[in-house]
Amino acid sequence: MLNIFLTIVLKTTVVHTLTYFLVGFIAFTLFNYTATLSHPDNNFRPATDPLVRAGVLFQPIRGILFGVVFYLLRGVVFQTNGWLILWATLVIVGILSTFAPAGYSIEGLIYLKRGSGANPGGLVEILLQSFLLSVTTYYWVTHPGIVWLNWLIGILFVIALLLPVLGLVAGRKDKEN
Repeated sequence: MLNIFLTIVLKTTVVHTLTYFLVGFIAFTLFNYTATLSHPDNNFRPATDPLVRAGVLFQPIRGILFGVVFYLLRGVVFQTNGWLILWATLVIVGILSTFAPAGYSIEGLIYLKRGSGANPGGLVEILLQSFLLSVTTYYWVTHPGIVWLNWLIGILFVIALLLPVLGLVAGRKDKEN
């Protein structure tokens, strides 16, 4: 039982961090998040803020939390079409129906001044990332013997964590000079 728990949590953590990095990088570029984050009418930190630049490094924490929930739902999630159940759960509970007035949520539509859809690119980003998280985690957990997949995802995970660290170190050296 502990082995199943650790497997699901570890794989979910790795896949979440990796999909967050990949989809976030693409969305950051396509949807010009640098301008969005620096706009005076929002409450976001600028793209140059060290916390924003280190954002990927915090994702393993979220991945662990997702993994715990995926483990608790394992009887349903890791069955036939489990990826769809997982994705629907993430979208309905985690995006559209959050308890907080978050962007793209029903509460955000009611309570946020700019409404729920101020940045449509953000919705595309979170739907794509949650989809890739669902499909990839489902596939990886239900196909544990694919050695090349284990290596590929593991290597990409390490790269996704190293790049922000290198960016932070380079930024710090620039400030010193």
